[in-house]
Amino acid sequence: MPTVTPRFQAMASVCELHLVGDHEAQLQRAAEAAIAEVQRIERVWSRYRPDSVVSHINAAAGTGERVVVDAETAHLLNFAAQLHAASGGLFDITSGVLRRAWDFKTGRLPEPETLAALLPLIGWPMVSWDGQSVALPQAGMELDFGGFGKEYAADRAHALLVAHGVRHGWVNLGGDLRVIGPQTDGRPWVFGIQHPRAADRGADTTLGHISLSEGALATSGDYERYFECFGRRYCHILDPRTGWPVQHWRSVSVVAPVCVAAGALSTIAMLMGDSAIDFLSGQNVRFLACNSSGAVVHEGL
Repeated sequence: MPTVTPRFQAMASVCELHLVGDHEAQLQRAAEAAIAEVQRIERVWSRYRPDSVVSHINAAAGTGERVVVDAETAHLLNFAAQLHAASGGLFDITSGVLRRAWDFKTGRLPEPETLAALLPLIGWPMVSWDGQSVALPQAGMELDFGGFGKEYAADRAHALLVAHGVRHGWVNLGGDLRVIGPQTDGRPWVFGIQHPRAADRGADTTLGHISLSEGALATSGDYERYFECFGRRYCHILDPRTGWPVQHWRSVSVVAPVCVAAGALSTIAMLMGDSAIDFLSGQNVRFLACNSSGAVVHEGL
């Protein structure tokens, strides 16, 4: 049976589609549509593009200008508001300003006064959002959709692939997965979860395996963007309350019906520290987590 497996770069990640069906030409057309959709999402909401919606909103910070947004952006802003409420304020799309203090390429700790100056710019409740237009009241404030943009793109790619008749396969955007039905013989797909200390473990590089015939899988961890200083690891997942990286979990993987939910829950769990397990159990999702001591906790796997 024909299989199409295009690889491409998007959202600073290596991405891949794995599609199986009866007609290779159909799979190719579906793949092209899905990749174009991922690229559209990056183009429209990337904070790195000066012509993006997010950059337009950020450029108006502190000016009093209200930026009217389209229905899709409104949907994402409403989702951000829901995540902020569900996480007790830990998932906050205004916290991207902290990247001005943290440089994971050079591996230098930020000066305390630098962090102190950024913390007053963080706080979703300060954002003026009326469902149609948005304004950032303070100069220097920013919105950053990076916390769910890749996962949203995975879900959108999945929707387009299904609309093009694809019934078997998966979308992988830098480790954020959305499954399109089981394998052609009915068996689930089996995905390995990278061990957060894989580089130190030789051939034993997986933390576990998860079987999926539908739904999504996302992992948040301290091992993709980080540096070590005086024996301590500092990762890119930053607590908006303090400006400092999380420490309690090495990684959290979550299975959910859609990728935006899986990704948001895994990130919130990383931010919640020792409260994460109770939180995830209350969400009725499958998960696998590895704490700072290397102990593994899982549910439903």
